[in-house]
Amino acid sequence: MGELIFHSIVRSVRSRHNNAFLALGQNVLQALIFVGIFYLLFLIMGLRSAAVRGDFLLYIMSGIFLFMCHIRSVGAVAGAEGPTSPMMKHAPMNTVIAIIAAALGALYTQVLTMLLILFFYHTAFTPIEIADPVGAFSMLLLAWFTGCAVGMVFLAIKPWAPHTVGIMSTLYQRANMIASGKMFVANMLSPTLLAMFDWNPLFHAIDQCRGFVFRNYFPRNSSWEYALWVGIILLMIGLMGEFYTRRQVSNSWFARR
Repeated sequence: MGELIFHSIVRSVRSRHNNAFLALGQNVLQALIFVGIFYLLFLIMGLRSAAVRGDFLLYIMSGIFLFMCHIRSVGAVAGAEGPTSPMMKHAPMNTVIAIIAAALGALYTQVLTMLLILFFYHTAFTPIEIADPVGAFSMLLLAWFTGCAVGMVFLAIKPWAPHTVGIMSTLYQRANMIASGKMFVANMLSPTLLAMFDWNPLFHAIDQCRGFVFRNYFPRNSSWEYALWVGIILLMIGLMGEFYTRRQVSNSWFARR
């Protein structure tokens, strides 16, 4: 099973481009574009003073990396091959392997992208200092886990309403451009504004991550436990839905659609 998952991960990573290096390069370029856009946005809107004391670009990247890891895991798991996929006709293959491969493939790509960008920034511009690297990386894994949990819910619903789920998944990913809170820190939000964002587990993961990255920031209005419990609940709902759907789904459904 481990060998099958490994080959499925390789297939998942290479699905974006025949050349694995070009596929990784596209992801790195997209992350750099995000960082550049938000850097200019902060400068134009005069929001640089609202950031925590420390490396300003590291502040931006701490939000961008978790945001991209979350939404990419949502899209990867939601788009994983289901029970009617031609790949499922091969006896060793099953939907569990497809889901695990999609999730780990997204994590591998995002972690490698993050390490390459941080290494380049550290060597070419200024040495970076992370107060608690283990804690910061744990928050990246938490953002990935909650993204996989949300993707599982979408995957369970997709055979019943594929077009609707596609729209819902896109809306969720676009909404997180603002709702993730990567442009500000929770400690500086008023109770009214905080209530608009604290439902989102990604918001809590990003804010907690900045607490691990910067020595002088102590997140008081977010909780990594909340994000973890939301992820576990959504994962259980998605697994139950996927199990029920797998027993009911038929190729004839898509013929009618």
